[in-house]
Amino acid sequence: MRLPWRTKLSDLHVGDPRFDDWEVVHDFEDLDTARAWRRHLDEAGIEAAITSDWPLDHFRRGDIALRVPPGHWSEADEFLSNLALEDD
Repeated sequence: MRLPWRTKLSDLHVGDPRFDDWEVVHDFEDLDTARAWRRHLDEAGIEAAITSDWPLDHFRRGDIALRVPPGHWSEADEFLSNLALEDD
């Protein structure tokens, strides 16, 4: 039986060394916010991953990083900065 508050965390990479050389675009404390920002990058065609060095707590909170491959930080940062400006 699947409980309604239990979700799949397959898009969160915990302690995965494949992303160690990827650049951090932004840090987050909760998974839902990180997923929303990653979705914006995905829609813009910018590859991104959500990582954490440690498992999240039962509220899906922790030290979460939104990362992009090497050489794509400025493109991702500019895109996300423009999104933030549109909300002002």
